Amino acid sequence: MNQFLESVSLALGAIWANKLRSFMTVLGNIVAVTSIIAVVSLIQGLNAAVTTAIVSQAGANAFTVSRVGVITDPDEEERAQRSNPDVTLGDADAIRRFGEHIDAVMAQASRNAAVSYRDQTLDSVEIQGVTPDYLQFSMFDAARGRAPTPTEIARNRPVTLIGWSTADHLFGGANPIGRTIKIAGVHFQVVGVNAKKGSIFGQSQDEFAVIPLGAYRELFGNRQSLDVLVQPTSPALMQTAIDEATVALRVHRRLRPRQKNNFGIFTSDTILRIYHQATAGIFAVLIGVVSLSLVVGGIVIMNIMLMVVSERTREIGLRKALGAQRRDIVSQVLTESVALSTLGGMVGTGLGFLVALVIARVSPVPASVQVWSVVLGVSLTAVVGLGFGLYPALRAARLDPIEALRRE
Repeated sequence: MNQFLESVSLALGAIWANKLRSFMTVLGNIVAVTSIIAVVSLIQGLNAAVTTAIVSQAGANAFTVSRVGVITDPDEEERAQRSNPDVTLGDADAIRRFGEHIDAVMAQASRNAAVSYRDQTLDSVEIQGVTPDYLQFSMFDAARGRAPTPTEIARNRPVTLIGWSTADHLFGGANPIGRTIKIAGVHFQVVGVNAKKGSIFGQSQDEFAVIPLGAYRELFGNRQSLDVLVQPTSPALMQTAIDEATVALRVHRRLRPRQKNNFGIFTSDTILRIYHQATAGIFAVLIGVVSLSLVVGGIVIMNIMLMVVSERTREIGLRKALGAQRRDIVSQVLTESVALSTLGGMVGTGLGFLVALVIARVSPVPASVQVWSVVLGVSLTAVVGLGFGLYPALRAARLDPIEALRRE
């Protein structure tokens, strides 16, 4: 332990005695770790934002039935769009009747339309038509007022729950509850304002209005295919509920055993898995390219440490003449190399977080600072210092003390 502390003391003393050279030595590591930490933080923030958006739309404990499922082949998707029938309220009723392990079934449709209040007009607000079971899903949460009741939805009452941004743009600081707005030219009474969701990549998630599906169809027609959200009685019974919904739809649509499903079923996990598969390779290549600068930084450290060994030849020779063993010399040089590299890693980690936060502040790309990335940044630089400092340390340890003392 005393030997280790002595090596650390000598290493820090040598670094402090040559501050400018030490800084130039670790500059490569600082740049490398700054880039890695910034990239990792942005990737983690991006993944978290995408996950939140997907889960909020598809539901964490629900699955969605749509005309076309998740298809990665454009040609197959085009064929499915042409051949698959629309999802209807009859399909939702069939799922509700057949599913023993299904707790709630909601049909919905959406499109953009103009929403106005007096002289304030929003040209493109997402209008969502829903059925009475919508309150059993975690998609909406009234922060002010209330949500439309299942009875109001079933009877197609002209009431609406509006998004936070919609309320802010139409009413400013005024209370919107009880006011009448126009959706596609038709009057609806505002009964509630949804809790603020924020934005994803600069796209607001709070520009919407929820109305009864029957009223939605009166506005926009009933030829649009619906999406049906299904919630099982328990998250553990997700696959069972999916199987029941599949059977219910096949029976309702009179599909023969050999015929393929003419509808799509997917969960939030399905979409997330496809997203991660699509982006994992890109992220890995990006991090790999950035990590190459660590190798460059390691080569710089090795060259500097070779120069340090050359400068301290007489000092090393004197230590060996006084009884220092090879492992003492190796420990001294390696400790200085690791200390230099780790110092660069610590500075780079701080700068990386700063860069990521600045990018997140001035752009729609989110950033997420993870504790494990701190450990990653410091550990990588320690390993680089150890690996690239080993050759100079072994070379110093092999010096002959007599020849070293003779050198000027």
